Amino acid sequence: MAVRVIEVHENVFNTNNFMADQLRKELSDKGVFMLNVMSSPGSGKTTLLSKAINMLKTDYKIGEMDVDIESSLDAQKVSDNTGVPCLQIHNGGLCHIDAEMTGKAIIEFEKEHGDLGEKGFDILFLENIGNLVCPAEFDTGAHKNMMILSVPEGHDKPLKYPLMFSICDLVVFSKMDTKEFFSFDEELARKYILELNPKARIISLSAKTGEGMNEFCDWIRNQIKK
Repeated sequence: MAVRVIEVHENVFNTNNFMADQLRKELSDKGVFMLNVMSSPGSGKTTLLSKAINMLKTDYKIGEMDVDIESSLDAQKVSDNTGVPCLQIHNGGLCHIDAEMTGKAIIEFEKEHGDLGEKGFDILFLENIGNLVCPAEFDTGAHKNMMILSVPEGHDKPLKYPLMFSICDLVVFSKMDTKEFFSFDEELARKYILELNPKARIISLSAKTGEGMNEFCDWIRNQIKK
């Protein structure tokens, strides 16, 4: 008996993409800019965000949501260091967070801290789970995506994880104060990234010394103006 073959061209991520577009619109209608921050574990996401929030919070009302498999350590650290409203998201052991999960987390955030629009929030940081593969595949509904490449990880990461670097609007080289201790070729890393993503903005910084932090915060300010 002949077997019938059908072709299915629908993107398996279509449902998530639709929900992400809806969430993005809802946030825009409330005047909130959401930034999705991705990286591998240990790149310095929490430290960088804490530093940036403290530099921005006098001009903007800011919230932060942190994704981890277990514990509330990072969200608590941001809260303790900055004083801004924070929410810890446990994603059930998954390697990513998608638009539906992000939307549910925002609902919980608003239950605790009030409607984002009515309370005048300007910025919502989403500190994604530490992973260079899965988070790149799922649109969270954020307005912009950024990822952090720390100096100790090496300059070849764009070659190993091309999708992550391809979908990010901003790439941050972090821990630049450690550059003398590692074989990190900054120019080569830039070359690899721009070959994958010619429109990517690249900023080198150190949250510890403050190098490049003004440039990073100015980038955020410019996104809010758009």
